[in-house]
Amino acid sequence: MKQSMLEQIGGEDALRKLVNDFYDLIETMPEGAEIKKMHDRGHGLAHVRLEQFNFMSGFLGGRRYYEEKFGHMDVKLMHEHVPISEAEAENWLTCMDKALEANGLAGPEVERLRGVLRRVAMLLVNDLGAWGVPATEGPQKT
Repeated sequence: MKQSMLEQIGGEDALRKLVNDFYDLIETMPEGAEIKKMHDRGHGLAHVRLEQFNFMSGFLGGRRYYEEKFGHMDVKLMHEHVPISEAEAENWLTCMDKALEANGLAGPEVERLRGVLRRVAMLLVNDLGAWGVPATEGPQKT
């Protein structure tokens, strides 16, 4: 039987370390500044560290904690209110690449994972302005 990607990277403990290292990079790398700001406007980084782990566990073939909690694994729905530019998607990918490297994760399966993460990140790019209002609408005047 083929191992899940979660098993290949070392299980839940390794995933938790990867997610925490990733968000440590979001907090410290210049590429993470806007992403951190977005999360600070919402539930904060402590919340997203937990939910990223919950999502990634199921995404990588392990227990689907996120789905158990929220009833779905629809990444587009999760981010529909979040303004995501192509540059921010690239910055997210840069931080994740650094976290993967820092955790010694390499090889063909990890390269395949990088490709999947890139496709998902680019799928989330949208035209929302800074506060989740479509950029085409502009600020509301009262």
